[in-house]
Amino acid sequence: MALARKGARRIVVDGTAYRWRLRHKPSYCQALSWTPCTFAVEHADAPGTTLVVTTNQPHPSNWVGREAEPVLPSDVARAIRIALREGWAPTTPGPPLCLDWSAGFTPSP
Repeated sequence: MALARKGARRIVVDGTAYRWRLRHKPSYCQALSWTPCTFAVEHADAPGTTLVVTTNQPHPSNWVGREAEPVLPSDVARAIRIALREGWAPTTPGPPLCLDWSAGFTPSP
């Protein structure tokens, strides 16, 4: 799975360039704050494995008005470093690596 270049932001972590993307429009479940916000990261120059991070926050554009913290580049850099320590090889083809940081997320009723 490759990220679309349009809408993806570039970030350099420890000298390596990556692209990351948060869905501009939330999915239906994210819009209702039933599921948390997710973002994806991949190596900027070489195809390979995608990192998918599930946060513990609702999507910033949710429809029910729940307060949401934005996903910051520092959050993305922290996720990349953790994934690399856990064995993520961003330039090697394979299934996406999922990091689940959703502990503490409470869905809307």
